[in-house]
Amino acid sequence: MYAFHKQIQPPTGVEHSAYCNFFSAGERSLVVAQASELTVYRLLSDVETTAKGAEKNIDGITVKPKRDKLEQLMSFSLHGNVMSLQTAPLSGNGRDAMLLSFKDAKLSIVEYDPSTHDLKTLSMHYFEDEELRDGLYRNIHTPHVRVDPENRCAVMLVYGSKLVVLPFNRGEGLVEDTDQATKKSAVMPSYVINLSELEEHVLNVVDIQFLHGYYEPTLLLLYEPLRTWPGRIAMRHDTCAMVALSLNLAQRVHPVIWALNGLPYDCAQVCAVPKPIGGVLVLAVNSLLYLNQSIPPYGVSLNSITERSTAFPLRPQEGICISLDCAQATFISYDKLVLSLKGGELYVLTMLIDCMRSVRGFHFDKAAASVLTCSICAMDEGFLFLGSRLGNSLLLKYTEKATDGVSSDIPKKDKEEERKEDGPPTKKIRSDDASDWMASDVALVEDPEELEVYGKETMQSTSSNVITYSFEVCDSVINIGPCGNMTMGEPAFLSDEFQNSLDPDLELVTCSGYGKNGALSVLQRTIRPQVVTTFELPGCLDMWTVIHKQAETSKDETGDEVKKEEKEEGEEDGQQEDGDGEKTSGDKMAEDLANSHAFLILSREDSSMVLQTGKEITELDHSGFSTQTPTVFAGNLGDNRYIVQVSPSSVRLLEGVNQLQHIPLDLESDITLCSLSDPYLLVITERGDVMLLTLKADQYGSGHRLSLTKPQLPQKSRILTLCTYKDNSGMFTTTSKKQNTIEQPTVERKPRTLSTSQAEAMAMDTSSADDEDELLYGSSEPKVAPSPTVKPEPNLSPEAETEGLSTQPTIPETCNDGPTFWSVVCRENGLLEIYSLPDFNLMFLVRNFPMAQKVLVDSVQTTATTDQQGQQHDMLPTVKEVKLVGLGHKNSRPFLMAIVEEDLLIYEAFASHSASDVAHLKLRFRKVCHDILIKEKKKGKKQAKMAEAPASSSARYVSQLRYFEDVSSYSGVFVCGPYPHWIFVKSRGALRAHPMPIDGSVSCFAPFHNVNCPHGFLYFNKQGDLRISILPTHLSYDAPWPVRKVPLRCTPHFICYHVDSKTYAVVTSSLEPFMKIWRLGYDDQEFEEAERDERFVASQKDRFSIQLFSPLSWDGIPNTRIEFEELEHVTCLKVVNLSCEGSMTGKKCFIAAASTRVFSEDVQCTGKVFIYDVIEVVPEPGQPLTKNKIKVLYDKEQKGPVSSLCDCMGYLLTSVGQKVYLWTFKDNDLLGLAFIDTQIYIHRAVCVKNFILVADVTKSIYLLQYQESDRTIALVSRDSKPLQVYSCEFMVDDSQLAFLGKSLNPVFYS
Repeated sequence: MYAFHKQIQPPTGVEHSAYCNFFSAGERSLVVAQASELTVYRLLSDVETTAKGAEKNIDGITVKPKRDKLEQLMSFSLHGNVMSLQTAPLSGNGRDAMLLSFKDAKLSIVEYDPSTHDLKTLSMHYFEDEELRDGLYRNIHTPHVRVDPENRCAVMLVYGSKLVVLPFNRGEGLVEDTDQATKKSAVMPSYVINLSELEEHVLNVVDIQFLHGYYEPTLLLLYEPLRTWPGRIAMRHDTCAMVALSLNLAQRVHPVIWALNGLPYDCAQVCAVPKPIGGVLVLAVNSLLYLNQSIPPYGVSLNSITERSTAFPLRPQEGICISLDCAQATFISYDKLVLSLKGGELYVLTMLIDCMRSVRGFHFDKAAASVLTCSICAMDEGFLFLGSRLGNSLLLKYTEKATDGVSSDIPKKDKEEERKEDGPPTKKIRSDDASDWMASDVALVEDPEELEVYGKETMQSTSSNVITYSFEVCDSVINIGPCGNMTMGEPAFLSDEFQNSLDPDLELVTCSGYGKNGALSVLQRTIRPQVVTTFELPGCLDMWTVIHKQAETSKDETGDEVKKEEKEEGEEDGQQEDGDGEKTSGDKMAEDLANSHAFLILSREDSSMVLQTGKEITELDHSGFSTQTPTVFAGNLGDNRYIVQVSPSSVRLLEGVNQLQHIPLDLESDITLCSLSDPYLLVITERGDVMLLTLKADQYGSGHRLSLTKPQLPQKSRILTLCTYKDNSGMFTTTSKKQNTIEQPTVERKPRTLSTSQAEAMAMDTSSADDEDELLYGSSEPKVAPSPTVKPEPNLSPEAETEGLSTQPTIPETCNDGPTFWSVVCRENGLLEIYSLPDFNLMFLVRNFPMAQKVLVDSVQTTATTDQQGQQHDMLPTVKEVKLVGLGHKNSRPFLMAIVEEDLLIYEAFASHSASDVAHLKLRFRKVCHDILIKEKKKGKKQAKMAEAPASSSARYVSQLRYFEDVSSYSGVFVCGPYPHWIFVKSRGALRAHPMPIDGSVSCFAPFHNVNCPHGFLYFNKQGDLRISILPTHLSYDAPWPVRKVPLRCTPHFICYHVDSKTYAVVTSSLEPFMKIWRLGYDDQEFEEAERDERFVASQKDRFSIQLFSPLSWDGIPNTRIEFEELEHVTCLKVVNLSCEGSMTGKKCFIAAASTRVFSEDVQCTGKVFIYDVIEVVPEPGQPLTKNKIKVLYDKEQKGPVSSLCDCMGYLLTSVGQKVYLWTFKDNDLLGLAFIDTQIYIHRAVCVKNFILVADVTKSIYLLQYQESDRTIALVSRDSKPLQVYSCEFMVDDSQLAFLGKSLNPVFYS
């Protein structure tokens, strides 16, 4: 289907979440399902985060500088939307398998595969045969999956009345022998229970849940055998019931052990209470029930609606007036659970129990107001994840407040007896009267014998505490859905250099979210740099920027690094960065001066140019740099203190403009490529010879010098390219590591990423030195690589091997032993080799690397004894460039990138420990899928001949993969070439690739940090212009597309772009409490106020409005908001081109809106058509946005509901009920031209020329045509098959006109 459609934006709304041992038993991960995407996160705990920033208070949640974050480790694309997600340990290796259900009745059991760093399918189950469907034509039931708490089985409810039971294979051999675990099936044969054939005749199942504390798996079913609805509760109420089945998996019998009828009709879900309390909580819309098999039920009413809706015995919960419809709940302890209501309010519910573990009351504590939650998941102690498909998902940290101790003594016993006589006690918030029967643990009683003999009431004194919690936001996952309506418009900020671009530069604006999570999402497909200035410098082939640090400022460098880390860790992703991590002007100035680039080195074909970059950019005439020869490479050494410049035949070491050392290299060919990882510099010649230069402390002075060595590499095949890598992740190791405790990834957080000089000093064992220079730079030969003779742990069992395969997510973010250094070498025969530096021991080898295998596995064991010199691989593609970089949080995620011919390969490293005794790297590389295309389009013969001339004159290959750091707080790799791309990996952990085609081909790139261009970058375009640019910071690039979310705090429904005024018209609605009743007659319609008590939950009604927004600041333009009447719903909003006599073209853009007023089935619906014009006026002083006003031109009621409208040949087309009208707009009034009766309900209408395409929600699409000669609308064609069409559009393909109808599955008509 890629010929017709392609998913360009992956789903971002979280619908399901689970916290499990995804990778191994040593670490727990958060798994979230976003429609067809499965994403795995881990919790990062940054103990040393002390970022400065003003605290925010959003809906009662205190937003502080974050200490904890979610890091995305993996993401998987599935072939269907996940309907339910559960986890269970099945393989016996400590990992949890995931049970994923899909429509209509499909189930997949998948697990993480440590050998391929991917998902593997354990089993697939299909229950869609006709016998199970039982004649069901359309399935409206969601396949719910539940797992037994003891992991004995799982069940899936299909078609609302069939229960599929999947027993788990819990053989003891599974844990002992991993090999046998793979041979045996983790799931035994399943069987189906027909619930309608039970004694209780279970129908219309509402929810299912396993219970805790039973010998056999016990499943509780909440169902409604005879349905009712709120309009019929006077005749039929308390229609829900529950039944508990004991599942005997061996005999496949399921007796009913517990049943209860007469539950309130509005029971919505059940929550199994963990041990030692047990039982189940039933969440109804207006009440809360606790049921247990051994004790009488206990329930409370949450509002006064229960007085007329149920006869179930309920006690009023004083001080509480809420409803639990659409609520989400999870337990954070055995007697406490967190409730997230449909309005986003967070309540901590404490079950108050007595000495017999019986629930005697509930305590509600409103903790905060948060996002509208669709999934809630308890993580590590103190953390909570709120998944939402209506807003950004949040990671919350909850902490206990100061406990309110309530003590009671003997005189209060009389009060308790009085309450028992009158009725059950009611719990007030922090009420002193509740302390007598509040939760008390037997282990906390000072005199247990007195409790056992006489009971709690006869004790001399009792005390109890109700623990309250405070919540704070730690992190958020951006969500741009659900996208209700979208439009395209012009961006407000675009550099003058790109104004005359041939391709239109547009941005996509969508309506996102609902209620208080409503927002506008501004999406851009590409990155548009903000150009500061441009220089014409023709003939430049490459460039580098270098930093010059004074030696005496080394004491302040550590502080600057700390501030830099604090800034990165203290920022929120997306638009939540505003206001956090703000620094004073003095701190910013100090940072700019400390890390600014001092020199810009430009390389030409036969010379070099050195520019000094300060407040002004000037050329250096006399310096230690070489300007008579082209420059191959330039960079920084010695913690940015020294500068190294590599020419084709020599290497220079400089400190500032002063040359310290000049090393002429007498080689048979010129140097073509260099790679630097402080303190090592690798150079390679055109013949393939490799030289290593190491920065060492001078024994006779206080400075450093370069030491030249020639490594003894095997001459198997010519070396094509190489790179060096400094590993801070600790993943590049030769020893196998076992996972011991789950605290491993969170305890070892304190050490920061060490600077190069500090790591070098640690490696030289100079920790006891007092001299600062000696500690920073060392005084002997650095020893930074691990010894290649380290042997792995002997007698490594297969179980240990399996555990070691998944150590990638559990490694600390920093390596305690200091960084290690490595070199990646690609040869002509297709071998990729990784050597340790500086001793050049072969640690990793891959055959046929240019063939782009999915997983790169170390094959050094077999190739160590095989001679590969005689083999030539002439058919293999050529590797032009390779780069191994550490990205992400503290550079702990190694990525291997390579350009093979005209393709870009990206691999991510993951730990993979084997039982081999060979001391080689215990890792593998997994291929990362991406959409980056760098291959240039095919040219004609004339263009190809013209392009060959300059290409042949430049023999040296210019690097296309450019690593950058802290470009507008982002780090990653820039891909040069005809189609330049940015590759970002922030602390979130996801790899994001964004194209930058706005300036054409980019020949070279370099980061540039200057006072006049803070955290910017430089690049040369195809015309030879040097652009000094910065990355726009109003967008978040840590997303599939660059995005900016504009919070509205209300629900956006429609948006359209007015081209003439360059503004957006947005229709929004906000919920308002509505306590009125319509009294409708034949002549008059009026409101009547309804009198209700204070515990009555008022209904909510949408109040619509329209307002103009400016893309300059994305704020609503003052005095442009127009409120619609009560009960008036806007159904359509469009910009229409209508005929206008006063314009030059004969047409003018207007904003047209349609509305509908729905009362009841006894009164006919009415609607209105609105036509607005955006006019320019004199802006108010200090408010430049007020130059635009919205003017109402037409506002009249129609004979029926107006469901859609559009423009057709300068006329306005409206759909009123079943009829389609065509109007002409003249003198601010609509005059009828033509109409047609379609006998369908039209909810969507689009027009091309005189053809009109309309859509019905059940009868598919119709094609109409307006005949101007006789002013009639005729039916041309229609779809003969019924189809649920939600949207329709024309599609032009060359000379063909096609129709596109959007249903559950897209349909294409031609």
